[in-house]
Amino acid sequence: MDHSVVNWPSSVRIHPSALVDPEAKLGEGVTIGPWCSVGPDVVLGEGVRLHANVIVDGLTEIGAQAEIFPFVTVGLAPQDLKYRGEPTRCQIGAHTVIRENVTIHRGTAQGAGLTRVGSHCLIMANAHVAHDCLIGDGVIIVNNTVMGGHVEIGDGARIMGSAALHQFVRIGRGALVGGVCGVEADVIPYGSVLGNRARLVGLHWIWLRRQGVSAGEIQQMRRAFRILYPRTGRNEAVLGARLSEVKRDFPDHARIQEIITFMEAESRRGLVRAASPSQITAETEGV
Repeated sequence: MDHSVVNWPSSVRIHPSALVDPEAKLGEGVTIGPWCSVGPDVVLGEGVRLHANVIVDGLTEIGAQAEIFPFVTVGLAPQDLKYRGEPTRCQIGAHTVIRENVTIHRGTAQGAGLTRVGSHCLIMANAHVAHDCLIGDGVIIVNNTVMGGHVEIGDGARIMGSAALHQFVRIGRGALVGGVCGVEADVIPYGSVLGNRARLVGLHWIWLRRQGVSAGEIQQMRRAFRILYPRTGRNEAVLGARLSEVKRDFPDHARIQEIITFMEAESRRGLVRAASPSQITAETEGV
């Protein structure tokens, strides 16, 4: 293809079988493999690679050095019966890797009008990112995970294989959702949930250690967690009192205050309940 006609950089590489609209904006070093389709309103940043049979459409922007594997669709119309073709958007961050058969749909006018996946994420095969989902940076979503619309996932969260996230659920920063886990309510930052219907079993201690959080700080977080989610005598009516106690006792602990702010924020789904003591093991509690 004559790049001077379409004003694409000479470093762009497009397979002869690919269909790329001349109005698409392609950055330096973009590679588009066989049988890909790129729509007129698409922006591909520097070094983006579409392997093969990838469809990117709509008002979609893919950040630099992102890599998308075969049979992925990005930016197509949402699976929402209220959608009437409004010009909503989809964004994929830099250095994000999207594996085979993933579907990521653009937003809706009833939502934020935007579906966003952050930078340095890994979305594994057969996952679905629904309309208006907002996914932070450094998130890993394992194979066959599905989510309803308007899900929010904080930076660094880990969603294990075949998990199902209900629409409007919030997953806090650094949280862990176990495999084959149905999440119907919000998961606190750094929380770890397991079960067919997700239950909170502790904090995501492994992730915290890998982030370089000190043993002393982890001990403080363990103390705060046990106040918020006591093993015995749990009573939803006094949750506010437990929140106040933690705020008072750990005023200078940023991560604990982050958990409190998350729990006090407005929520469409409420908070995931704690597991029963029999479901909490020494391993999940981080002892």
